[in-house]
Amino acid sequence: MKFAKTVLASAAAAVAVFAASPVVHAHDMDGPRETISPAFQAAIANVPGKTMTAVIVDYKPGGKSPAHRHGSAFVVGYVLQGAIRSQVDGGEARVFHAGESWTEAPGAHHMISENASSTKPAKLLAIFVADDNDKDLVMWDKK
Repeated sequence: MKFAKTVLASAAAAVAVFAASPVVHAHDMDGPRETISPAFQAAIANVPGKTMTAVIVDYKPGGKSPAHRHGSAFVVGYVLQGAIRSQVDGGEARVFHAGESWTEAPGAHHMISENASSTKPAKLLAIFVADDNDKDLVMWDKK
């Protein structure tokens, strides 16, 4: 029962964090935008002051996200479905398929994040490790 209460509290906290942040809206772009939903949030017991927050990023065929940063968060991207094209910090753009992952260092510039397919959906689990008080986990580039 305690576990269920913890999971529900974590889910409620994640919803509150992402409802208050500009994750699902922002820049006008050609093509469909991503849809972001909270997955979970939990304090990291053996790392005081740090919280792990995860979201599901759904991309329709041809969908993409604007360029962005994740502040001081360390990020892991894990492809759940389809294929995601990603480019971080001017490195080579790469396509990651279901079951593959990448990491982003704090302050990294995520220049490309998009569905690699124009005909099939794609889904990504993004996990952030950030300071407990860091609520701005996605900062979109200004045009």
